[in-house]
Amino acid sequence: MQSGITASQELQSAFNSLVSTPSQRGLLASIQGETLVPKDTIPSKSPSFLDDLALLSPLIHPTVPSYIILRLENAPDGFIAITYVPDAAPVRQKTLFASTRLTLVRELGPERFRETLFVTEKRELEREGWERHEQSKGVAAPLTEEEEVLKGVKDAEAAARAGTGAKRAQFGTGASLGIEEEARRTLEVLGGGSGDNLVQLKINVQSEVIELAGTSSTSAEGLATSISDTEPRFSFFRYTHDFEGTQQSPLIFIYTCPSGSKIRERMLYAASKLGAIRAAGDDLGLEFAKKDMGGKQFEASSPSEITASMIEEEFRPKQEQKQGFSRPKRPGKR
Repeated sequence: MQSGITASQELQSAFNSLVSTPSQRGLLASIQGETLVPKDTIPSKSPSFLDDLALLSPLIHPTVPSYIILRLENAPDGFIAITYVPDAAPVRQKTLFASTRLTLVRELGPERFRETLFVTEKRELEREGWERHEQSKGVAAPLTEEEEVLKGVKDAEAAARAGTGAKRAQFGTGASLGIEEEARRTLEVLGGGSGDNLVQLKINVQSEVIELAGTSSTSAEGLATSISDTEPRFSFFRYTHDFEGTQQSPLIFIYTCPSGSKIRERMLYAASKLGAIRAAGDDLGLEFAKKDMGGKQFEASSPSEITASMIEEEFRPKQEQKQGFSRPKRPGKR
């Protein structure tokens, strides 16, 4: 049973900072009142996860429960969520932290975590204890129902990367998501350079069809307030800007999925993201800004994370620092 506790904005911000800061190894969180809040951060002093694990020990107490988020490696899903509930902790605290552990992952985004772990002893978070944990992973333990669903998010993303997706975006379970006619026509108008410059699509979870959520005209600065901050969205934005005296209007794709989104929504959107991009490009003829095969893509939990400066940076030419040729010194006179 879940406790009803939610993650604070401070914890959301602290986690986003951890995700974007490779020099930070981890983050500790606790419960205050009805809210998950950040406590301490763990720097990264070494490329080795096991070496950095020693920095955790001074931050955890033998009688105080904590949530510990650690970066296993530099990857979008390279994190582990640890629930530390020592045996000597008060009974109420034990119950509260144990019942909220899956809420922590759900609030911060299950696609970020490749593993969750529940420990009761401090020594389990030291080098020898961690090595024993790694060895034990060879034997698969049965997953809870919610852990199965979280695993489905990652499986769905992997299936989407492997699929082709033309008119339909393939979903990891074998089902497929169609794109309704109104959404297709609106994307074609966008690709033709007319109409509003922002098209938002949503997934009807019941029918598993991609539908038109709405259109509007906005600047890059206005994206944060134009895109829904309560529901996931696939947004297609025609970014008009000047480049070396010439006006350009490339198309970019933005995927937003608020932390409060339901697990089922996360699975569907994660699975069909690449298929939706390919359908827009291959089937409807939209020409995206060149970057690999999927064009310019932006992904965030909240639309407020998509800033004008971030988009501008993507289209700004990278300045190459040319190192001058050093002429060898003439030999000294004899």
